[in-house]
Amino acid sequence: MLLGYIVQFIFGVDSNQLVDGRVQTDPVQDVVLFTLMLGSAAGFYCYFWLRSGQTLGMLAWRLQVQNRQGGKLSLQQALLRFVLAWPAFLVAGLGYFWLYLDSNRDALHDRLSGTKVVLVPRSHRPF
Repeated sequence: MLLGYIVQFIFGVDSNQLVDGRVQTDPVQDVVLFTLMLGSAAGFYCYFWLRSGQTLGMLAWRLQVQNRQGGKLSLQQALLRFVLAWPAFLVAGLGYFWLYLDSNRDALHDRLSGTKVVLVPRSHRPF
């Protein structure tokens, strides 16, 4: 919401118009907003994956992403995992159905980025 407000503040409220019941926006504004949203999502996931291997949702489910050796991800692995997870989900979830075909039970984006998701014990305290 903050990004949307900032973009709206920069472009002004006149860049959006209601035409025949549909909202028309400036195409440049759309590209800027999409780029900022994609960048903030990448920043969120990569920050948490690099810091502790767990996003807030992964923390609740006791899941942690690690490299193949059981350590923390590199920046390259985190970015690659983020980029590859989108097509894995958007193509009918086929990248996640790969779990049932893979001998290590890895999703396709984990396989390609050299990462794995593990279940951490209840006693694990990330902070």
